[in-house]
Amino acid sequence: MRHGGIGLAQLRPAGILVALWLIAMVSAPPLHAQPTMAYRVFHDSWTDADERGYGEFIQAIGNTGCHSVNQCLRSSANPFAKSDPPTGEFFSDCADLPYYLRAYYAWKLGLPFSYISAVSPLGNTTDIRYTARGNEIATRRDVLSGSVNGLDLLVTLRDSVSSATYRLHPDMEGTDLYPVRIDRKAIKPGTVLYDPNGHLAIVYRVEDDGRIEYIDAHPDNSLTRGTYGRKFVRSSPGMGAGFKNWRPIRLVGATRGPDGSLVGGKVTFAKNAELPDYSTEQFFGNGERPADREWASGGFMLEDQLVDYYDYMRAKLGGGTLAYDPIVEVRNMVHSNCEDIAYRAEAVDLAIKNGIQLKPQPSRLPPNIYGTEGEWEEFSSPSRDARLKTSFKEIRDQVQRFVEWYTAGDKRIVYQGSDILRDLLQTYDTEAAACTIVYARSDGSPVQLGYEEVRRRMFKLSFDPYHCIERRWGAIGPELATCRDELLKAAWYDAEQDLRNQIDRTYEARMDFGLDDLKQAPGPGKGVAVPPDIDVRAYLLAMMTQRATTVQQSGARSPFPAMPQR
Repeated sequence: MRHGGIGLAQLRPAGILVALWLIAMVSAPPLHAQPTMAYRVFHDSWTDADERGYGEFIQAIGNTGCHSVNQCLRSSANPFAKSDPPTGEFFSDCADLPYYLRAYYAWKLGLPFSYISAVSPLGNTTDIRYTARGNEIATRRDVLSGSVNGLDLLVTLRDSVSSATYRLHPDMEGTDLYPVRIDRKAIKPGTVLYDPNGHLAIVYRVEDDGRIEYIDAHPDNSLTRGTYGRKFVRSSPGMGAGFKNWRPIRLVGATRGPDGSLVGGKVTFAKNAELPDYSTEQFFGNGERPADREWASGGFMLEDQLVDYYDYMRAKLGGGTLAYDPIVEVRNMVHSNCEDIAYRAEAVDLAIKNGIQLKPQPSRLPPNIYGTEGEWEEFSSPSRDARLKTSFKEIRDQVQRFVEWYTAGDKRIVYQGSDILRDLLQTYDTEAAACTIVYARSDGSPVQLGYEEVRRRMFKLSFDPYHCIERRWGAIGPELATCRDELLKAAWYDAEQDLRNQIDRTYEARMDFGLDDLKQAPGPGKGVAVPPDIDVRAYLLAMMTQRATTVQQSGARSPFPAMPQR
């Protein structure tokens, strides 16, 4: 039994979030009273029921339609919302979000919490968030009873945590998070996902087919949802990328105070060897572990076949066998991209609402456009746009893989139709036609853009917040006529084209170029001259034309014969 007289045998094993909330409410006075805002620890560790409850808390947030961290925590998805002060705003960007939500949940339930408050780089770096060899723990803070106001703790986390906090080698002990094996028991709601390009997300659902859905936050406090894919890159072990779970902790040496809270003490951490789901296979593959410097040589074997890491991830979370229904996959990927387009529209609108486009164009770009701070970080979109471009390229490449695998009779493809090219094109067109956004030009007149139009403009979409909204959406011709940018901004837009062509985020590159620098020939940090192919329709139409030509030359009757039978 824990403090407050509620039997754990009756409530905690059930893992019901509301029951956990009741425990917290019995353990402490109502939180609308200012004195109870203090962080108080009533339990020396997190139980399995606590972890399930936390997963349910994250899943509930992910399943709602909330679009900002503040809106999510004040919504019905949060059973603790009524205990919070009615004023003030909950605010978090992507790196803060995992710590922010974990600390919030721990505070409400009187659970122990500790966090890395500073890291130091291993080797030289210009930005600790993007160190080539990773970081090491410099200092940490245990959150003890009465040491801080719960709301103040959330603010402190925003100032202490960055994506550098996650850039730790998977072998390291005493970290807040640890890498997990690739399966459905380990990767679950609440699991943290780190992209070494400087982005964080939290898993809120794993679909039966192995697709991983996540929530992520942004510098403008927006909260979005997405599906895991190749926009989350792998990297050398020291960079610490991938899926991580919270390390079990225990408060030791504390004494029970008059109110039942645990006072003082120190937080200890479970060792890697004590964690049943600890694994480094995300970095080294599922065979014999190679040396760190040869990490990329580690392969992933599935059913006696060497497979791609992302395919392996999908298979392991989808039941152990890799099986793709190309029609379902295309439908889901287009739908996911459509959501990302809508999220981008919200971000652009926020920049316009704040009048950033009316400000003078700075004389130079930030030191690195993907990792910066201040106004550029909050209102520009190079990283968001790069992830969107990567997702469009992924669907183009996946469709080609599906067609090639099906043609070769690969068992990984599950398709019952007779014409995969036609069905893929029809599915793509149907889903694309259902996706539109509307933006208001500088004169207020509306412009509707469909999925395919955004795809055609993808490398014309300006990430620069100082540009008019027409350029943010890649307008040309009459649509651009309402743009109020002066000639200098137009020149900057033209000069940034090679940067827009690039989908790889280069965080170590110097990018504080002036206009004249960008006008010169492409070079390090200046982008690429030619964007990648992201045109799914062009590929499918070309394949259909090729097939028709082949059929005509061979004298077959039907211009659209069935693909090879299984």
